[in-house]
Amino acid sequence: MPAGGFGAPVNSAGVEFEAKITPIVIISCIMAATGGLMFGYDVGISGGVTSMNPFLHKFFPAVYHKKNSPNPNQSNYCQYDNQGLQLFTSSLYLAALVATFFASYTTRQLGRRLTMLIAGCFFIAGVALNAGAQDLAMLIVGRILLGCGVGFANQAVPVFLSEIAPTKIRGGLNILFQLNVTIGILFANLVNYGTDKMKGGNGWRVSLALAGVPACLLTLGALIVTDTPNSLIERGRLEEGKAVLRKIRGTDNIEPEFLELVEASRIAKLVQHPFRNLLKRRNRPQLVISIALQIFQQFTGINAIMFYAPVLFNTLGFGSNASLYSAVITGAVNVISTIVSIYFVDKLGRRFLLLEAGVQMFFSQVIIAIILGLKVTDHSSNLSSGYAIFVVIMVCTFVSSFAWSWGPLGWLIPSEIFPLETRSAGQSVTVCLNMMFTFIIGQAFLSMLCKFKYGIFLFFSGWVFIMSLFVVFLIPETKNVPIEEMTQRVWKQHWLWKRFMEDDQSYLDGIEVNAIKDANKKQEI
Repeated sequence: MPAGGFGAPVNSAGVEFEAKITPIVIISCIMAATGGLMFGYDVGISGGVTSMNPFLHKFFPAVYHKKNSPNPNQSNYCQYDNQGLQLFTSSLYLAALVATFFASYTTRQLGRRLTMLIAGCFFIAGVALNAGAQDLAMLIVGRILLGCGVGFANQAVPVFLSEIAPTKIRGGLNILFQLNVTIGILFANLVNYGTDKMKGGNGWRVSLALAGVPACLLTLGALIVTDTPNSLIERGRLEEGKAVLRKIRGTDNIEPEFLELVEASRIAKLVQHPFRNLLKRRNRPQLVISIALQIFQQFTGINAIMFYAPVLFNTLGFGSNASLYSAVITGAVNVISTIVSIYFVDKLGRRFLLLEAGVQMFFSQVIIAIILGLKVTDHSSNLSSGYAIFVVIMVCTFVSSFAWSWGPLGWLIPSEIFPLETRSAGQSVTVCLNMMFTFIIGQAFLSMLCKFKYGIFLFFSGWVFIMSLFVVFLIPETKNVPIEEMTQRVWKQHWLWKRFMEDDQSYLDGIEVNAIKDANKKQEI
């Protein structure tokens, strides 16, 4: 029976390929996952910087005056409502959205490793412009270059991690990317807390410049790691792919997995138009789930909190130092909870973590909305220290549940469910949609906070309820399933998605017929 997502005899009964957890796999995954460190730093740094008075005074004087000379008739919830300020945060994600289409090509044609190297170069250029920015245009261009880096890194890294990892620990190793995202956010919050106290008003420059640390780590990592066997074989470098497979699996018994990868590559090469192939009936389950995960991940409200945590806490009546300190606490909770996910994702499974977190996120957001509705008015905050601490605890409860569920699994599940012939295209759609909805939330949140007030948390909790129902009925369990075996052991066993799975031989015949037609057309031309 053919492979490439269809199954091979060695695995049709659920037999796993032989693989050891080798040092080269661990080192490669850690180095590759530093792309998440850069992504997380970019997410975390913007919220702290945009709450710093010197930064606001230089680039957004209208917000600075609104914050420091408030109009008594203006709502507390609206003091940061400014489209330019939101564009500073969200422009990165709009650029990432566009860049991911180019990254899909480089990931497929040039390899996962080179795509990560390109991302590192974009990051370094963006950091240089941001740290030395003299006007808003320079600042935005720097953020756009950082966004291009995010697009390339988020396209290549999750696929790299899923392909290089042994099946039994694929979930945990893949979540190293998300762990580094959370570490980057925490690092950014700590940096902001320190630089806010710097004299001379240039603390924001230091905050933006220190993004060069993860940028250099990713670039160095891309120079050190080897490409995945899947990518090498896909590009016709069979012997090199076989040698790498033997090295990362730590065994000479790699022939069954190698043959399956070769067959997967053969089928992938027959697919001349991977994006068009994504729309075929057979690929609809993976596409629907990947799209839904990206939309739902952003509508949990997590990035609204991560982007603007200091701004949000400031709005609720915390002082400047207290708001940055509270953001550091939520960042630390984020990191610890992601480590929890690494431990449990391959033990309890993806579905359990998503459902448990849905309940936790829903109730924490409803409780926050109730407290704010009772204690924070348009023009004053009646939050006592006790209530303020309780709000921070509820925010941490929400962040922790997201960090061991929708955060890492929003990247893990799409990276492991597509067959090789549509994997790069599928990951491109995943990253594109994630960046699109991240941009929408980043651009709209401060305005939504101004309009909805405490109701913003009820808005997001409603989405959490909807996405939990989606998990119950439509997301199958993928733990401990080899990445090229998803069709046989996941999609064909699901109550709904099995209806979309046509006969394997018919599918192969269809691909080959289309490949012949395309070849004939090229000859005619």
